[in-house]
Amino acid sequence: MPKASDIKKGFAIVSEGKTLLVKDIEVTTPGGRGGAKIYKMRCTDIATGARVDERLKSDDVVETVDMTKRPVAYSYADGENIIFMDTENYDQHTFNDSDIEDEMLFITEDTQGLHVILVDGKVVGLELPSTVELTIVETDPSIKGASASARTKPARLSTGLVVQVPEYISPEDRIVVNTAERKYSSRA
Repeated sequence: MPKASDIKKGFAIVSEGKTLLVKDIEVTTPGGRGGAKIYKMRCTDIATGARVDERLKSDDVVETVDMTKRPVAYSYADGENIIFMDTENYDQHTFNDSDIEDEMLFITEDTQGLHVILVDGKVVGLELPSTVELTIVETDPSIKGASASARTKPARLSTGLVVQVPEYISPEDRIVVNTAERKYSSRA
């Protein structure tokens, strides 16, 4: 069984008899000498959908659950439901929009590399690719002669996400965004 330091976002773990899907991990290092790192995991209980917070030391052993990942593509939104289609067997997977509202900030019809996470045949989450290409809809005009290492400005993307971009970026430019850090990476 893996240690807490080996667990990544998107893993399914068992804690106190509950199966939890890890949504986010925050690592803190205590100030004292020899203190083990603390891993604060924001999880979702797969059975109830409730939010659960776990605090583990880096050398704590964690029980994981076998997961399956299937490639999917965004299909359409139907009221409060968002439907994704399996790209191999054409099955449809439905999510409530409130369950994946953070992930939807990175998803358009053209997004490639999406996967659904299945535990015991039940859809429990959505995994994003490490980077996505998005179009800027609103930002201040580009400044002529601005260098790549200069100041940044906010830019609103086609999905509603706001990121800081270099001053030389213009509206309608396509950019690459790191989904884990929610940051501008480069021009597309």
